[in-house]
Amino acid sequence: MTTNPIRQAAAEAAPSGPVRHEFVIRDFVTESGTVLPEARIVYGTQGTLNAARDNAVLLPSHYMADMHGYDWLIGPGHALDPGKLFLITSEMFGNGRSSSPSNTPEPLHGPRFPVTTIRDNVDAVHRLLTGHFGISHLRAVIGFSMGAQQALQWGISHPTFMDRIVATSGTAKTYGHGIVRLDGQIAALTADAAFDGGNYTAQPTRGILATALVWLGWLYSQEWWRQELWRNDNPPGTTFRQAVERLTAQFFEGDDANDLILQMRCWQQHDVGHTPPFAGNLQAALGSITAPLLYMPSATDLYFPADEARDEARFIRRCTFKPIPSLWGHPAGAGASPADARFLNDHIGAFMDGKPAL
Repeated sequence: MTTNPIRQAAAEAAPSGPVRHEFVIRDFVTESGTVLPEARIVYGTQGTLNAARDNAVLLPSHYMADMHGYDWLIGPGHALDPGKLFLITSEMFGNGRSSSPSNTPEPLHGPRFPVTTIRDNVDAVHRLLTGHFGISHLRAVIGFSMGAQQALQWGISHPTFMDRIVATSGTAKTYGHGIVRLDGQIAALTADAAFDGGNYTAQPTRGILATALVWLGWLYSQEWWRQELWRNDNPPGTTFRQAVERLTAQFFEGDDANDLILQMRCWQQHDVGHTPPFAGNLQAALGSITAPLLYMPSATDLYFPADEARDEARFIRRCTFKPIPSLWGHPAGAGASPADARFLNDHIGAFMDGKPAL
């Protein structure tokens, strides 16, 4: 069944997908100081790591996504060919498969699970790459949305670890408007009495549906709605109300309420300026990125407005700024439409090959 439209686009792009693996870190200390006795990272792999261990590309997942979140970018004729590259698609803490509120035993189950940060996710995957695979350098880190947050954080936490960075539909900091938006979505979920402070025995379905509806209002651009582009993904004869109800019902289908909130809190807190030793100086942190960066905001994104990315790009030394000309809002950065997928594959493919910007 169709779920989140971003997940659906990925699944349709490459149905075979990556092979699932799991990496466990004992006594993982989070940025907040809480210790996870077993921090589990689920990840996927495609292709073969070569003898020199220098053909790997990391693709960190976005909000509530799994290892299939980049299938639109992978395959023969796409920007990333697993016949040549070793592709690692990591899953964030809180997605329900990697360590999450929903799958961690007491005393850290449910609402007692610590808020993990983007830097926590980068730290855990860095341990996976270096400790498990023996990888000391990546061909690239490529991320969409919260994956873009991770890609940019990689460039600051480990500036010499990769040849290139690609960030689509995401920024290096969550600004005030995004924090308020996420607060509204959390409020919609927790207003359901069944949520019970996160100690529910059955999912607070009404709260999750309310959150999905609020989420949907920000997902696509205003012009996407005005031109009724929702008709592209619905059977002929579908009414506006039917389309909204379908999208709302399926957007967070199967997800856990505490997991949803955990990743929203992670999203809210992110600011690369708080990476040691920058002490909150966002501009200095951005200026420390040494790898070439392809920065691709969606021109109509309401989650991560293009102007935020444009302002950040001024402080990044080797930045190619290339907005995605799309009406699909935030999902444009994950190839939401065929035109978006072509634009991303063409530009990312050229960037990976070291060619001048198209």
